[in-house]
Amino acid sequence: MQGAVHICNLYNLTTNQQAIRDLVRITRDSIGNLEPSIDVYPDRPAPVIRNTENGPELARLTWGMPTPPQFLKAPGAPDTGVTNIRNTSSPHWRRWLGVESRCVVPATAFSEYGQQPDPVTRRKPLHWFALDETQPVFFFAGIWTTWHGTRGSNRTPREGRHELFAFLTTEPNGVVEPIHPKAMPVILTTQDEVEIWLSADWSDAKLLQRPLPDALLSEVAR
Repeated sequence: MQGAVHICNLYNLTTNQQAIRDLVRITRDSIGNLEPSIDVYPDRPAPVIRNTENGPELARLTWGMPTPPQFLKAPGAPDTGVTNIRNTSSPHWRRWLGVESRCVVPATAFSEYGQQPDPVTRRKPLHWFALDETQPVFFFAGIWTTWHGTRGSNRTPREGRHELFAFLTTEPNGVVEPIHPKAMPVILTTQDEVEIWLSADWSDAKLLQRPLPDALLSEVAR
């Protein structure tokens, strides 16, 4: 699919709202109490900090931006969404690169499947990555939009208005590359990086679409 590489279709957030507020200035919180630990899967709700007219808002959006029409399985079929985006020059994605459509996605760990199946189970092992063993909060650089249509599957379609998000990917760093050589999420770790992503012109914000330095990322579990 143009602009998407199928990576990181599961991440975890184990933190609290205050830890998020310590890194991001939030003017509105609409999610209520945040669960102490959340495993986030595609087409499921997750906390996101998005730009609004009144400033950054902590809200719950659904993971997966609208799929480019040419890649939908059939006309009128439910859209399962695109979870991550690499090709920001694609016309489909360029419309959402302005400040009004940018967001950051809090996480504490993300997963990638290894390349070699386990000889016993025949399943590819799942590897988890975090900033370090204590798994402090970081942010994926994301985009979001409001979309009207049908989400989900043919068995359980969800029609109507949806608020959707996805995050950007880039080439992998030296920690992720041996496990997943195609790509890794774009990760922001400082207040300055978050502020640039949420408020800077695209000419500056796009410079953040780069691998996290190897020294800032660890494989924490398999």
